[in-house]
Amino acid sequence: MIELKGIYKWINTGNNRTFLLRDINLSVKEGEFISIMGPSGSGKTTLLNVIGMLDEFNEGEYHFLHESVHKLKEKQRTSLYKQYIGFVFQAYHLIDELTVYENIETPLIYQNVKTSERKAMVADILDRFNIVGKKDLFPTQLSGGQQQLVGIARALIAKPKLLLADEPTGNLNSKQGEEIMDLFKELNDEGVAIIQVTHSEKNASYGSRIVNLLDGMIQSPLSP
Repeated sequence: MIELKGIYKWINTGNNRTFLLRDINLSVKEGEFISIMGPSGSGKTTLLNVIGMLDEFNEGEYHFLHESVHKLKEKQRTSLYKQYIGFVFQAYHLIDELTVYENIETPLIYQNVKTSERKAMVADILDRFNIVGKKDLFPTQLSGGQQQLVGIARALIAKPKLLLADEPTGNLNSKQGEEIMDLFKELNDEGVAIIQVTHSEKNASYGSRIVNLLDGMIQSPLSP
């Protein structure tokens, strides 16, 4: 599903080059659940953003579902990730001016899904996440756990093949965090591939494989 070969990313400041990622080689199969771990500043979020096509890289090859991402124009990359990738962020990234219903519906509007179809899909996911009663509320009226649930519902509404999660339980209490991780496990069992960045050993153990990063380099063996 994903093949990263010799990925380097750096920033230049004057004559100095600071490497954010160095020689990243990583394969991800369809339906895998991978946890990326490492100390702060090790490049975890940068790697996630490269995989999610939010960040470009300076060197290397990236193949996603048989597409050569490194050769695509920005517009083609955008359409690829909107079609296949869902994002869940630690800071929720919900739009405060929109209701829960409208937040969840947004990705479908981008994909030009018909109104009647959108209604059915949103109703479906509100039901699945037990948040039907919250649909007319605004994000600021929800608890952290509820906001994260809405964020995940929004990420899943377009039925992505890959879910990318950056510290998805970072702002939640332990019970809420456990509920979110159980939900991820359930989604993964249904065939959604998941790559999560986490500091938590417990959360990492939900994955089928842990990739350790240090100074922008992968430390752990790549085979499961």
